[in-house]
Amino acid sequence: MKSLIVANWKMNPQTLGETKQLFNLVKRGVRNIKKAEIVICPPFVFLSNIQYPISNIKLGAQNVFWEKKGAYTGEVSPIMLKGLGCQYVIVGHSERRRYFEETDEIINKKLKVIIETKMSPILCIGETQKQRDRGETDKILKRQIEKALEDISKLKTQNSKLSIAYEPIWAIGTGNPCDVEEAQKIGLLIRKIVSKIYNQTISKNIRLLYGGSVNSKNAAGYIKEAGLQGLLVGGASLKAKGFIEIVKKVI
Repeated sequence: MKSLIVANWKMNPQTLGETKQLFNLVKRGVRNIKKAEIVICPPFVFLSNIQYPISNIKLGAQNVFWEKKGAYTGEVSPIMLKGLGCQYVIVGHSERRRYFEETDEIINKKLKVIIETKMSPILCIGETQKQRDRGETDKILKRQIEKALEDISKLKTQNSKLSIAYEPIWAIGTGNPCDVEEAQKIGLLIRKIVSKIYNQTISKNIRLLYGGSVNSKNAAGYIKEAGLQGLLVGGASLKAKGFIEIVKKVI
């Protein structure tokens, strides 16, 4: 199973020129890497300007609406994303949950439409610092996973190539990443939860990613020591040299 390294550019860069420059630098830097699958998730407005002629780079979206078409001002449908070449969609990111008050029910609807449109979802889960301090991590993650996968069949989940990204909210953008040992324990917990919902086979085939203050110094530990299958990289993905180093260190 190849490692899945996802660059979530969030609301960056600010211009088309900067976007093309960043992408071209990354593309050149990873062009000979075959042991990892790289997903670039730029802002919606730049999706059509990204050209990805090499097989190990895929295009992803940072968000999606839960209907395929209709009178939903300002939203972007999965059909539109699919037409632009997106193969992956991030869903349930903590910033969507926090700033836009996305509920578990909304995330479930988005997950369903991503799968129906035959794209691969990257489901984000994670707890806050307060929840962690109260010892609620396991309960929060269990609820988020169960609600997100509600009424989604084994076959659909398997065919979708679902990935689950553990992104502890207390670690995102803080420079205080989750340690490798804890990430390993969370990975085992996620597989246990998914196994109970479906079965062990589906659980083993899901790629588990870590996100939260990932950089070139700590990236390898999450793959080679914690046994995860990928990374969701935020701020560090905006510097081509640093992101390329991350990719090279995990293969």
